[in-house]
Amino acid sequence: MTATGTFGLSSEARNLQWLLGNLVEEVPGVHSVAVVSSDGLLLLSSDPGRSATPAAAAHRDGPRGSSADLATIVSGIGSLTIGAAGLMNGGGVKQTMVAMEEGSLFVMSISDGSLLGVHATPDCDMSVVAYHMALFVGRAGHVLTPEVRSELRKSMESGL
Repeated sequence: MTATGTFGLSSEARNLQWLLGNLVEEVPGVHSVAVVSSDGLLLLSSDPGRSATPAAAAHRDGPRGSSADLATIVSGIGSLTIGAAGLMNGGGVKQTMVAMEEGSLFVMSISDGSLLGVHATPDCDMSVVAYHMALFVGRAGHVLTPEVRSELRKSMESGL
């Protein structure tokens, strides 16, 4: 995790970190994961050093490496799809998936505008990734209170 350990964090925040770690460890093909608040701030992220490809490993030049990049992308895609759904009278956006030649990107709503973003390999089993994301969202949605979001933000900021 890029957040500074678990010392001093509430049990809810530690639980979210544990859930995120399990998502990365248990789902084949996942490169990195980010949880982003409704205002675009990174709350949780996986270790960007876990990336299996040399190209992805070389792309760690942001303030927090690829985690900051993923958070920015997730926030932007979330905002774009919410705007598109509004224009199309489509209701709330549940999930967005982008398939690329060299990877896949999934964005799923958590609660109160928070988003879960997953960057995975192009050959990942999309249904498995989506299923595990839905499990995370189901478990994290009720725990991600304003107090826990604030605690996670402070934890990420102190990790700089």
